[in-house]
Amino acid sequence: MGCYSFPNHVLPRYPDLGFGIDVPSALDALRTELPDVDVVYEPGCDVRSDDRSGIAGAVAAAQQADLCVAFVGDLAGLFGRGTSGEGCDAEDLRLPGVQADLLDALLAAGTPVVVVVVSGRPYALGDVHPRAAGLVQAFMPGQEGGQAIAGVLSGRIQPAGRLPVQIPRLAGGQPGTYLQPPLGIDSDGPSNLDPTPLFPFGHGRSYTTFDVGDLLIDRAEVPTDGEFIASVRVRNTGSRAGEEVVQLYLHDVVASVARPVKQLVGFARVALGAGEAAEVSFRVHADRTAFTGLDLQRIVEPGDFDVLIGTSASDLPCRARVRLTGALRIVDHQRRLVTPVDVRPARSVEE
Repeated sequence: MGCYSFPNHVLPRYPDLGFGIDVPSALDALRTELPDVDVVYEPGCDVRSDDRSGIAGAVAAAQQADLCVAFVGDLAGLFGRGTSGEGCDAEDLRLPGVQADLLDALLAAGTPVVVVVVSGRPYALGDVHPRAAGLVQAFMPGQEGGQAIAGVLSGRIQPAGRLPVQIPRLAGGQPGTYLQPPLGIDSDGPSNLDPTPLFPFGHGRSYTTFDVGDLLIDRAEVPTDGEFIASVRVRNTGSRAGEEVVQLYLHDVVASVARPVKQLVGFARVALGAGEAAEVSFRVHADRTAFTGLDLQRIVEPGDFDVLIGTSASDLPCRARVRLTGALRIVDHQRRLVTPVDVRPARSVEE
């Protein structure tokens, strides 16, 4: 639970009252989820302390197991009573305490390790990801979080979440926003450090796979008060049903002020059975390109825009260009702030 949940925000001052609600731990939920599996628990280490005395026991248990599930992350709290929450800042993005040492030891034990990060902020996982058998970012999932995580790990639940922030590669990096200038994402730029995240904004995987392609734009030129339709086909190429989040970004090729390399302007969650396909159409009004100009007025500026569609800020296989024509427009709070989306079954080639 997060720092402002009742158990973390109020109950620390009244420890004798108890939760008053049932909050199964992830351990209890796993044992319920997998009744025929022998689930052995070892604490390993505390969230915050430097005590490494429990790591050896965790490694020994892992070596005797077919699979190790390692839960790491945060203790939610307020003003220093936790590792995440209001007033609980971090010097860098290493996992708190000695949790990184615990993971290093478990990942070297020879047993496949699924790492589950239950945290209030994104931590750097660049050295963990290549060695882990699986990686789940749970953030703070709340009262039903234990059951939800257990369902994802067992395969009963088909995960469909997408990252609202980026997961950094290095502890000194920033989780950052994808709304970056060119040098913010250029691995061949002026720095010897690679700024690209481990997982980008909008990223997420499941137990099936999807393909997004066949981009169609209904018009190449649009007036600055007009709109265009961008359509793609998304297909479930895996063996089980699932959901994909199709994402539309725009890139302002040349603007009068510095603009982000790309900006999300539309998305659609599409549920598909194995082998099924759908056509996803975004109706994009020119207002969605508006930005604050040099005179501090919100404007729609004529010029070229790249239309980018895919499944994350870094996975955008569909690209086309649209030109806004006509006079510069000043817009206000009544401008279009959403992008309507139409999802329908894909037509066959014969149709």
